[in-house]
Amino acid sequence: MVVKNIILDMLPSIWPLLVFVSVVAITLRCMYLYREGSKFILHKELLDLVFILYIVCLYYILTYQDSNSGINLIPFKEIFRYSIGSYKFMKNVVGNILLFLPFGFFTAYYLNTKKISPVIWTAVIVSVTAEAMQYYLGRIFDIDDIILNVLGAFIGFLLYVALSAIKSKLPKFMRKDSFINFVVIVIIILIILFAMDINIFSYL
Repeated sequence: MVVKNIILDMLPSIWPLLVFVSVVAITLRCMYLYREGSKFILHKELLDLVFILYIVCLYYILTYQDSNSGINLIPFKEIFRYSIGSYKFMKNVVGNILLFLPFGFFTAYYLNTKKISPVIWTAVIVSVTAEAMQYYLGRIFDIDDIILNVLGAFIGFLLYVALSAIKSKLPKFMRKDSFINFVVIVIIILIILFAMDINIFSYL
């Protein structure tokens, strides 16, 4: 619910940017594929677009929230302030983990690696950069956020490894691009419905 609330809160402000970035990315990519005569694989193109939009949303989330300022360099100090299951725990602890889960997945996907070290180092660099940027913008530089972000990236990496292992054991027809295209479209639709708080069963 916390993640959904964050999405619903930021959507009115960010949707024009998401539409603009999508149009630019899709147009350039289609022109490139046409010029090069490259094969269009829907699920790969959709994942590329989702990654671009995720980075835009990630930047927005990291910069739009509270205006508290300061530095916390004591590991786990802020994490243990919240009662497990409370709103602040879900927002500040679980939220920071979930925030970088897609980052870990996409990093492993684009690097095509099942080694954890490149994913962790990339997550550390990006998270430290984000915290430094937040401090410059008048927010808090929090070592706990970095720890949670890296944990989220680690979970995303595990998800990538697990899905890769599952894919390799699937029947041949389920590994075809057409089947994967269908699955990815269904997943994206479900994510959008969840994010928009739309219950399709209420319309049936």
